[in-house]
Amino acid sequence: MTRSLQAVAYRRPSVLESAAGGQLLGLETSRGATPTGVKDHPQFFAGFLTSPQVASAALLAVADVAAARYYQQQLRASLDPVVTGNGDRLRFESFSGCCGVYARLDVLEPGLDGGEVGHGTTNVDVNNPLREALSRIGSDDPLHLRVGPEELAVTTLDGPVVEKKVPLPDRWLRGFAEAQVIAAGFDLRAELPAADAVRFLRALPRGGARGASTGPRWVVPSGNTLRPTTRAVPGAVCLPGPERLIALQRVLRHATALRVYGPAVTGGAAATASAWEVVLPGMRLTLTLSPDASRGFSGEGGVLDALATDEAAEDAELISVLLAWEPRVDVADLASASGLTPERVRAALIRLGTSGRVGYDTAEAAYFHRELPYDAERVERHNPRLRSARALVAAGAVALDGALGTVTAEDGHVHRVRDEAGVLSCSCLWWAKYRGGRGPCKHALAVRMVRRGDAAAERDMARVEADAR
Repeated sequence: MTRSLQAVAYRRPSVLESAAGGQLLGLETSRGATPTGVKDHPQFFAGFLTSPQVASAALLAVADVAAARYYQQQLRASLDPVVTGNGDRLRFESFSGCCGVYARLDVLEPGLDGGEVGHGTTNVDVNNPLREALSRIGSDDPLHLRVGPEELAVTTLDGPVVEKKVPLPDRWLRGFAEAQVIAAGFDLRAELPAADAVRFLRALPRGGARGASTGPRWVVPSGNTLRPTTRAVPGAVCLPGPERLIALQRVLRHATALRVYGPAVTGGAAATASAWEVVLPGMRLTLTLSPDASRGFSGEGGVLDALATDEAAEDAELISVLLAWEPRVDVADLASASGLTPERVRAALIRLGTSGRVGYDTAEAAYFHRELPYDAERVERHNPRLRSARALVAAGAVALDGALGTVTAEDGHVHRVRDEAGVLSCSCLWWAKYRGGRGPCKHALAVRMVRRGDAAAERDMARVEADAR
């Protein structure tokens, strides 16, 4: 796994301080993107939290995930969540160090009071002394939240900055891209009232010494709760590694409901990802779990088809200028504004997701605009299947014959790719092992690239002939 160190600089550590009439939570920001360009320390909000204790616990839950590894726990994890101001809400996001758990806290308009929410994305400092202070927030303590430096500090503070070096695996950034693609295929499967939600979550196993359960678990809605089942049945939701929901324990006493999201499954289906959303006063906390504790989102391959098309790359450039930091990206509106079909808009959004420029909110079934403060070009550069597929196409290794494509691999083996109702299957070992569950193999990708190239050539020829007539 490729790892690098990301320099994250803050004007000072985030702190919780006593102030007149309550307490002040100052969350310091790093360099980030805004509508007016990149700024060193943007400010996104200055106002009160309507539920201070709830917000503190939920923010700690996001920080818990950022600091955790649920697999290979001996390795270090990143400690700095990402914050996005979307004009009407603040979103705090993090990924576990093992890339298998994605956490997001949405602090909505009812959770904020007395200040306008700005637009942009950056890192936010959540250090250990701040974590300890947040854990002591009382229910009656007024809490003023400032995300970003004080206005005076922006113009007059010239002292040394606080710099952290955090490990940033390439998988971590790719995981952000894959998680939103997978979540876009989820539907609401169950909603539990507060008391039933608390009973269900508190009864989950905490895992063994390595923090990883054995095999996937499944649950199925039953009245106001979820009943465990030994296998996938219609309507069931996969609960892979239930110990990875431990971060939700911080907010359970404040929960008003639990919503569970997942893809449609049939009998005998393989393990799938799922999303677990705790509804809180004025906010939502969501954990999305990969299909297995040992399986990070970064290897799922859901973005490969979109990355493989030149058309999606061009469309993404057009769509990117229309995003405008919207908290809800409406596909139909973008299609109307851009002149593209909804299908091409979705492909462009997936493409933008690979650079961290959009996320997906399961509660609202909508994309949202953000800009991750990291070098995103390596996302495509470090997709080995995509690189291999392009190499096969460049080498002329793909031959098409109707619904059948043959690919001569580098070792001379010939692999047959078949089109079955739009799904490309292959005779290679990758397809035999995953059956499409982790995206297309390099041979299917190569066949799809050649097909799209032939179709584009035919369209160009048709236009030339029409112009000639």
